[in-house]
Amino acid sequence: MTLSKEKALTRKTSRRLFVYNSGFLIQKRTRRILTLSGYDISLGKASSNDLIGVWGQSPNSWRGEAIANCTSTSILCVEDAFLRSVLPGRSSEPPLGLHLDTRGVHFDPSKISDLEMILQESSLDDSALLGRAQSCAESIKHAHLSKYNAFDPDTPAPDAGYVLVIDQTAGDASVTASRADRNTFLKMLLIAHEEHPSARILIKTHPETAAGYRDGHYQNSDVSDNVAFISDQISPHRLLDGAIAVYTVSSQYGFEAIMAGHTPIVFGQPFYVGWGLTDDRMPLKRRQRNLTRAQLFAGAMILYPVWYDPYHDELCSLETAVQTLEAHARAWRDDRHGWVASGMRLWKRAPLQKIFGQHRKMIFEDDPDKADALATKTGRSHMVWAGKATRHENALRVEDGFLRSRGLGANLIAPLSLVLDDLGIYYDPNGPSRLESYIEASVKLPNTALFRAERLVKQIMSAGLSKYNLTAKSFPNNIPKGRRILVPGQVEDDASIQFGTTDITTNLKLLQVCRVANPTAVIIFKPHPDVEAGLRTGAVPDAADIADVVLTKTSPIAALDAVDAVWTMTSTIGFEALLRGKNVTCLGIPFYAGWGLTDDHTAPIPRRTVILTLAQLAHAVLIDYPRYYDPISGLPCPAEVIVKRLQSDIIPHPSLENKLLSKIQGMYASYAHLWR
Repeated sequence: MTLSKEKALTRKTSRRLFVYNSGFLIQKRTRRILTLSGYDISLGKASSNDLIGVWGQSPNSWRGEAIANCTSTSILCVEDAFLRSVLPGRSSEPPLGLHLDTRGVHFDPSKISDLEMILQESSLDDSALLGRAQSCAESIKHAHLSKYNAFDPDTPAPDAGYVLVIDQTAGDASVTASRADRNTFLKMLLIAHEEHPSARILIKTHPETAAGYRDGHYQNSDVSDNVAFISDQISPHRLLDGAIAVYTVSSQYGFEAIMAGHTPIVFGQPFYVGWGLTDDRMPLKRRQRNLTRAQLFAGAMILYPVWYDPYHDELCSLETAVQTLEAHARAWRDDRHGWVASGMRLWKRAPLQKIFGQHRKMIFEDDPDKADALATKTGRSHMVWAGKATRHENALRVEDGFLRSRGLGANLIAPLSLVLDDLGIYYDPNGPSRLESYIEASVKLPNTALFRAERLVKQIMSAGLSKYNLTAKSFPNNIPKGRRILVPGQVEDDASIQFGTTDITTNLKLLQVCRVANPTAVIIFKPHPDVEAGLRTGAVPDAADIADVVLTKTSPIAALDAVDAVWTMTSTIGFEALLRGKNVTCLGIPFYAGWGLTDDHTAPIPRRTVILTLAQLAHAVLIDYPRYYDPISGLPCPAEVIVKRLQSDIIPHPSLENKLLSKIQGMYASYAHLWR
């Protein structure tokens, strides 16, 4: 919880905030954040006990300032936080956080702002606070997040060794507040050239300039043989990594440069100058304190802003805001070009449209060749349901995620998570998949990412969640004592069986092999819920002749909690068992086998060479690989939100039409290919 949130929650009464700018009234997110922060937006004449809200130093802020002067009313300056959104504010995308400043605005050095007071007078020595600052800065870098995030993190930066000169939009209030103009920017470019005569100089175009919203300060006539514009939307973190020097007037890029380890050369007086972390060409003499990077980050990103959680409609911590923005940015980066989808059953199309069609409406075309041609013609990408894909199809595979829903896909329950795979699909070990690449890369994850994975696993275990989260019976009390082995049944025509098994391909054979290898163990067979529902193949009529216990309609989590080990072909229950610290024996090749965490009875896959920790595997499987969709807010979301939704059962329930169709298909289970 942030200090800002704590203040807001302990405020007993709201304070009236009079506004004279329509933006405060029509921008719902801004208004909601202000309300949650304890401000009652009002119209009319303010009194001395009230506040007047102005938007930074916008063209309309003079109205509120004039009335404040006449009525001796204090001003609340409102500005976007430093992690704002995916697209610029002029695109109408709402902010994830605000700066609510009772003294001034952070970019105007003529007045001391609340942020400057925090940086000047707060102790900033609390180890917990600084630990959070370091972790959050690490998370932001790992997720390639910035104030605006309409870029592809995989876009390569130019070859390292360049000098980065940051342009800003003409008329930017922070430029004006620093008493800078085009001449200042030209001087900065000249000095950058003089101080680095043999280096390439790249002028970084502002995102709003690149999007055509506003002009910048630099013009085409300002480039030369070793000076060039760079308007490609490259991750700031990737671009800063290759720079040997960074020059700016007052851009947030300067702050990000500090966090990337640079000492930026600054020609204005933004909030981050004067603390011993910058080369100030226009010093602000009243700032004499030396701060560490973590202290600067803590003040600017944790103590100063107010962050908003759109899923639970409440103020939140920076950590939650980072996860939210990461989910939004990922959705935009995946979906911005739009999709042509093939192999999608009719009932899946509405959920897919909600998840993948928010930035550009999806087109459905079942013929793969026509879908490929249509994707090329319209500049879209092509996706196909993984089970319908051919090996030669030029499309990304789509499949359910591992925290899927509360109910079966075979019962037409819409998913809360889906995976997109551009290399293969996770259940097919015959070739690489994007999940495999995430798993391999997980050994290099920063500690903050691994801590998040550990917390997520604890939340999942505490909530008792699994893939489908069906209403089920608890584990029976009369099960024999001894070493208990759970054998989860699978759908025998499932793709993971077709691609991921060799000798052992049926539930009956799995049971037989397990019994031979464990003659004295208590073997517990749990049929797959789709099979129990009569929707898929895989029944073992004589299972009781081999297993000691056959569980019917029993919670898989209750079963896992009561056993010592799991024997499986490729079931996801094997992964859920690993999360709970159980020994897992694999007679097939599921996605979680071959990484040093399971007892594998099949030939190893040469590609799988790294040895993992459970946190590394969990991060790849539950955070990196799936996309999550919150059905309440209608927004892309992090895994943690879905855990809370499933735990509290705050998710839409199937419609009557859905239930009727599901019952009809159960009557005709042998024709499952018609809806699968």
